[in-house]
Amino acid sequence: MTLPHLFDSHLHTPLCGHATGQPREYAQAALEYGLAGICFTDHSPMPAWYDAPWRMKRAQLGEYVQVVQDVQQEFAGRLDVRLGLEADFHPGTEGYVREVLAEYPWDYVIGSVHYLGAWGFDNPEFKGEYDQRDLTDLYREYYALVEGAARSELFDSIGHLDLPKKFGHADPDGMAALHALDVIAAHGLALDFNTAGWRKPINEAYPAPDLVRAAASRGIPFVLGSDAHAPAEVGYHFADAVKEIHDVGGVVVRFEGRERVG
Repeated sequence: MTLPHLFDSHLHTPLCGHATGQPREYAQAALEYGLAGICFTDHSPMPAWYDAPWRMKRAQLGEYVQVVQDVQQEFAGRLDVRLGLEADFHPGTEGYVREVLAEYPWDYVIGSVHYLGAWGFDNPEFKGEYDQRDLTDLYREYYALVEGAARSELFDSIGHLDLPKKFGHADPDGMAALHALDVIAAHGLALDFNTAGWRKPINEAYPAPDLVRAAASRGIPFVLGSDAHAPAEVGYHFADAVKEIHDVGGVVVRFEGRERVG
């Protein structure tokens, strides 16, 4: 397959502690898949007490940047390789995130919500907690945090918008999601069109088709991302993603130097 104008802008590295394969292997996979470029967006450092096993440590940030720069040099002229982060929005940590983002010249920063309070709701180890929750209230709480991420002015896009559906717990209402899209649009953010959902129990990309349509109608652009944690996942289902976006009049963009391109 050749997708010569497309970037995969959501890729991880082994530094996060739960990805396999070396960064150059992700780049090689993108080249073989026919992509124009990639942006590494590994899980950003956070305070030591937050989600420590699932992200690089602050002391590893320079190593991460150097590894990506090495891949940029190796693939120069063949593949456009960019430097980004997937940063978390968790109330009270905004100052820490702001410090991390000031350290290096990032191309793209995804803002993701992975926790409701102390509960890592997308961790398979803790999915039993869904049985104890009212889903309408859960999604209302989640989208309030998404709105906080959009208002924080820290991020370029919102990651995997409807992530709580990962294990099959779909939003029973939908109104909180639409309100969050209004806030995302008002603050000029993009959405991570995340194809990893097609690899999860929900078997549906993030965002869901109705939210893709709602986002497109609000003028919110999409950034393609496989959320790859292994080289074989690079560019996963991108042809399907592009069709779904274009079918509802949506626009695909990418980022360079924190500026939207395309």
